[in-house]
Amino acid sequence: MSSSREDLLLPLLLLLLLLLLHLASLCLQSLSLVASHACHPPPFSHLIPSAHQNSINPPPSPLSSHVHALVSPTPSTLFRCFYHRRGMAVSGFEGFEKRLELHFSGHDSLGLRRLRCDALAQVLDAVQCTVVSAVGNRYFDAYILSESSLFVYPYKMVLKTCGTTQLLRSVPCLLRHTAELGLRLRACRYSRGSFIFPRAQPFPHTSFAEEALYLEERLPPSLAFRKACVLPSSSSHSWHVYSASAADDDDRLAAGSWSTFTVEVCMTELDRSLARRFFRKKGDERSGDAVGADMTDLTEIGSINPRTLVCGFAFDPCGYSMNGLDRDSYSTIHVTPEEGHSYASFECTGRWAGGRAEVLDSLRKAIGVFRPGAVSVSFCMAPNVDENQVRSAVGDALEPLGLSCRSQAVEEFPGAGIVTYQTFTPRRE
Repeated sequence: MSSSREDLLLPLLLLLLLLLLHLASLCLQSLSLVASHACHPPPFSHLIPSAHQNSINPPPSPLSSHVHALVSPTPSTLFRCFYHRRGMAVSGFEGFEKRLELHFSGHDSLGLRRLRCDALAQVLDAVQCTVVSAVGNRYFDAYILSESSLFVYPYKMVLKTCGTTQLLRSVPCLLRHTAELGLRLRACRYSRGSFIFPRAQPFPHTSFAEEALYLEERLPPSLAFRKACVLPSSSSHSWHVYSASAADDDDRLAAGSWSTFTVEVCMTELDRSLARRFFRKKGDERSGDAVGADMTDLTEIGSINPRTLVCGFAFDPCGYSMNGLDRDSYSTIHVTPEEGHSYASFECTGRWAGGRAEVLDSLRKAIGVFRPGAVSVSFCMAPNVDENQVRSAVGDALEPLGLSCRSQAVEEFPGAGIVTYQTFTPRRE
């Protein structure tokens, strides 16, 4: 009797083993399809909105020949959700970005734009994000990431990520690859606001002290001028800045590199009706680029600076990112529209001398898109610019939107310039 049972069990066990092997084979095929899907996106020109192709027609980017391997094509629903889940905290998505700006020196006119595709992929993998869309012009390359943006100039890189990404982990990897290109780090600036979900942040972003220590230990000793500072406000939000430079202000002023500035805007408590425009419609299976273009038009983001080549991307089920290219200046917008922790950011670069009115107009239009309940504005500029004039001009620009300045702070950073920080809320009747 037991012998007959054993005779029956053996075929059943063999059948079960065959079924398990078949399932494993199917899983491997699925993984292979995803990998192939990520490595063979559409042509680079497809990433440029058709409305701009004839009017701007920028020369090919030095990275256009290999950027394809970095850019995911039309993401599947699974892929798009994966982008969001990477940065999700248990309590909600962290909108406030971490921003890293690095300046290099070298003798190659293309500089950082010669970074190989696999090198950039390794840098982003250390951060825990990926490229979803890209475009470039004769001056720089702009990438929309699964969490925010990356801008690559010949001697400057700006990496901005949100969620629970580990931005500063990019530094050691990036410095190894730039050394291979003969590039030398000259300056570093790290900045961020106050996280909505600080306890969800992983190492090295659990505190600003930890972030500063991480950079202190990994930046080269040649960056001798260093400073870490928290610019306070009257609310719970503060502005955190760390800078390190190989030279003081005089050298950079003599080189004329202080002609530009950077403005960073953080907005919370977005108007609900306007925030709903950044949700995808159920059943819309179009690409993130196509839906992003519709969101750009619907929200009038494209009119903030009419000269800008705007590349927008929509996430699933909600969220939006935009990179704008205007000659050698960039702008970027990122939106987390979920109710309860809604957030949007706007950042741009420009020239204060001769371009102040245009910059302030763009600032006012960008904030008007979201009608937020709270706004912070930070300017980083040359030490020879009158910061009082800048702060007054920003206040005047936002006054028509019904926003009043609640707090102001200013700090000078060696080799990085002056940083101002202002917070605004709606005027009390």
